[in-house]
Amino acid sequence: MQLSMPSATHTAGIYLHIPFCRQACVYCNFHFSTSIRYKEEVLQAMLKEIEMQREYLQGATIETIYFGGGTPSLLSANDINRLFDAIFKFYPVAQLKECTLEANPDDLSQAYLKSLRGTPVSRFSIGIQSFRDEDLHYMKRAHNAQQADTAIKAAQDAGFENLSIDLIYGVPGMNDAAWLQNMSRVKELSIPHFSAYALTVEEKTALHHAIAHHKAAPVDTEQAAAQLEILMATAPSMGYEHYEISNLATAGRYAIHNTNYWRGLPYLGIGPSAHSFDGQHRRRWNVSNNTLYTKSILQEAKLDYEEEILSTFEHLNEYIMTSLRTMWGCDLAHITTLSDATTASTVERSSHLFQEKKWMVQEGQKLLLTPKGKLYADRIASELFLMT
Repeated sequence: MQLSMPSATHTAGIYLHIPFCRQACVYCNFHFSTSIRYKEEVLQAMLKEIEMQREYLQGATIETIYFGGGTPSLLSANDINRLFDAIFKFYPVAQLKECTLEANPDDLSQAYLKSLRGTPVSRFSIGIQSFRDEDLHYMKRAHNAQQADTAIKAAQDAGFENLSIDLIYGVPGMNDAAWLQNMSRVKELSIPHFSAYALTVEEKTALHHAIAHHKAAPVDTEQAAAQLEILMATAPSMGYEHYEISNLATAGRYAIHNTNYWRGLPYLGIGPSAHSFDGQHRRRWNVSNNTLYTKSILQEAKLDYEEEILSTFEHLNEYIMTSLRTMWGCDLAHITTLSDATTASTVERSSHLFQEKKWMVQEGQKLLLTPKGKLYADRIASELFLMT
């Protein structure tokens, strides 16, 4: 069957980074603060940034809004509606296709869920990570396995059927049978979408420090690779499409906001450390410091950010990297449109080595990774990158 990527239109997404957490996860290297003392100041700055950035997307219709973090479920329904009101005031929002709120299981009480029914939030991405207490203890998560189950069922009972959860594999102590148990729980709970990530040890994280000082078991990359293979082999029989290397969904239930990232559509990032892309060649990211962020906006009436202009080759290489991760693959015809037929032919010739290794197949103008190739996705993409 010939797969095709959804066509792009003049639409865009908005991402709001909520830089607060109750406690730090040992593996996390995202920007956040465990103190919510200055939450109101940050929200005031975000509201002002929404207004200041109103020309960035050049009138594109907003079809997705995503609250990420940090822990957005620390916001009250009133906080969330204030942000929505500002977006609706300054941006064209005809009809939201998806509005996602990242949430921790321990935040999703019945009262909180009921309050969120009075907001445009239509989807949750819940940081479950594992349904096993042993894994949650290793990762120093704030919730336990029972709370994970309870939160999912409470969200469903409150009318939020459009759910995604995060799972992490490759956790020391999680054998293959335990990983299969986690996967089967997704199906049992009728969750239409889940993201699965290998546990990685980033520098300057608490996990990196603990492993370096022999206070935590090290991560086994071979175990993680084996569990990715289990995921790929098992997901189809569970009724899930592996539509992106780290994302799986039942038929048609793809994450619209994230899929638009991979399609190269523009998006605006609001909040400290948030990234934006104009859909062409301009990328920017806000300062990763709550104090500097609020000061620049509220006191100096300016945005504190850095920016880069992507060259044509950099833009093409980003497309190669992201598209290969999806089930729609890398479209040589699209590369021709972005550049020319010679460039597309260069990429096609470079792919022959990986086709011979059975890591990649070509279907018409599409280059697609095989299950084996997904284990080497970054390596393959780097070998296909175009040089100036």
